[in-house]
Amino acid sequence: MTTYLPPDVQAGLDEARKRAVRQSRRLRVRVHAGEDAYPVLRAWEGGFAMEADKAGHLRGLVDLYDGSRHLSHCLIVASEEEGGEIRFELKRVTPASDEAPVDFERDPQAPVALIGRD
Repeated sequence: MTTYLPPDVQAGLDEARKRAVRQSRRLRVRVHAGEDAYPVLRAWEGGFAMEADKAGHLRGLVDLYDGSRHLSHCLIVASEEEGGEIRFELKRVTPASDEAPVDFERDPQAPVALIGRD
């Protein structure tokens, strides 16, 4: 049995595989760099992978999003390109927070709000 496929058939299979990965993922993680947004194909503990033709120039500080929810600020470096995707390493990850940081310790017994006088 031969494993040779014509180049156009192989390209079609690769495109169908990429499309299936994009459609099957419920988790929509996106990388935001400036005003541009790029979809992430897959993510793991120390990095993520994107389509090489869409994110070949990406590096530096980026923001990771899950849909519209901001996950983290990251410093990334491209590590390798293989099979039409480029893998990025996370050099630094800072979790995003909805609250501003404070420079003092909050008393756990402090009231949440004060009731005013009429």
